[in-house]
Amino acid sequence: MGKAVEFVKINKYFPGVHVLKDISFSVEEGEVHALLGENGAGKSTILNILHGVYSEYEGDVILHGKKVAFKNPNDAILNGNISKVHQETMVVEELTVGQNVTLGYQPKKGLFIDFGKMHRDVDEILEELNCRFRSRDIVRTLTAGEKQMLAIAKAIYHHSNIISLDEPTASLTSKETEALFAVIRKLKADGITILYVSHHLEEIFQICDRASIMRDGEYIQTLEIKNTTEDELIHAMVGRSVSAVASRLKPCRAKDEVVLKVEHLSDNEGKYKDVSFELHKGEILGFYGLVGAGRTEVMRVLAGADRKISGNIYLKGKEIRGSWNSTKALKYGIGMLPEDRKTHGFNKLDSNYNNIAISSLEKYMSGVFTSDGKKLKNAEHFFQELDIHPNKPDYLTVNMSGGNQQKVILAKWMSTDIDVIIFDEPTKGVDVAAKAEIYRLMEELVEEGKSLIVVSSELPEAMGLSDRLIVMSEGRITKELTDREGFDSDAILNYAIGGN
Repeated sequence: MGKAVEFVKINKYFPGVHVLKDISFSVEEGEVHALLGENGAGKSTILNILHGVYSEYEGDVILHGKKVAFKNPNDAILNGNISKVHQETMVVEELTVGQNVTLGYQPKKGLFIDFGKMHRDVDEILEELNCRFRSRDIVRTLTAGEKQMLAIAKAIYHHSNIISLDEPTASLTSKETEALFAVIRKLKADGITILYVSHHLEEIFQICDRASIMRDGEYIQTLEIKNTTEDELIHAMVGRSVSAVASRLKPCRAKDEVVLKVEHLSDNEGKYKDVSFELHKGEILGFYGLVGAGRTEVMRVLAGADRKISGNIYLKGKEIRGSWNSTKALKYGIGMLPEDRKTHGFNKLDSNYNNIAISSLEKYMSGVFTSDGKKLKNAEHFFQELDIHPNKPDYLTVNMSGGNQQKVILAKWMSTDIDVIIFDEPTKGVDVAAKAEIYRLMEELVEEGKSLIVVSSELPEAMGLSDRLIVMSEGRITKELTDREGFDSDAILNYAIGGN
């Protein structure tokens, strides 16, 4: 087997930042090759160079022994036979599967699209991938996992022999992940080269042959997966030993005082029904459930992002009456780090220091205007405190890595005087070192007397962090576990699928 991809002395600069420093490594034909590193290590940047998203860089990209330089992703698909399957699947919801797969490259009969041929060709690929949906189905009816398969079908339609998958399982259920792995093994057997980016190390051991590790924009080493351990991988990624599993380093800080009480919360659509619970001062209260259990919907109501339909919310013993929205929630001392931070967590067009100041503007007034100097000073404090990289408060938040974006949103809430912080999937798409950092910050927050609700789909995280754990299934609370020492993963999973 020859080399499918070779990177030779790749350097890439963004204004004021040297993002990739002399990167050289290669990927064999027909292997599943993991690309590992902390957020901000440069993984996405090197993939973007490979796929023609960035055409300005120093060094050489060699495909199957030939030097290439793609002008744009289209050029890479057509002339390089390489495709990228994104973490957030890019689809046009209102079109059919077939139209999405062939978009821009539909088969023609004379001047018109040959729909018959399009559906036949696409169905053949879907059949091969063991997909249950078909070419004529409308995309908005598909699940997250099926949309991921659609993206892979698109790569095969373009005869791609190199496919990169960026965090492909982030929104998938465990069943959908298994189906995806079956497809990856089949592609590999067909001689297709797969580049695989994921923060879930257990997946790397299930599916990958080798892993190349990057740290701070530099190439560290390439390891054979079958001859390595999880600890070795983490050490190579982080440069030190970090626990991959959430665990509490400090004693429980929970008091008897109830800061938030929820009674009989229900909506009209059946997403959550009759939800009641209490949150104590200084407590980390975990919410665990499978995707679709209704946890996020409940949290969005508490944070004022969605309207309250029925039920009562009490804050520090006082019932919330009248309309309820995010401004009012902030005034009462509740903030939320949303799961989908890119669309709900910060303003994409704004700098870090403005995004950090957005929920506490009254603190930065100079006369009738807000002072950039004051906002900058506040941001500098949190950049230090939370160890945010790159250390550039004036940088656009959207250009930061996922873990550092998460810290910017956390800095936003820490700049306000809120008492209750809701973390919805706090470490989704975040690397091992940033996870450890976020867990440490949570413990500091409860030590300061704040109260946290943590929604997590990762069972080890939910068990490792929580003082108490509430399990939800199909919109209802099926169990509340109060004894941290007695948390049992089998029992919790049983409650999550609605068992007794």
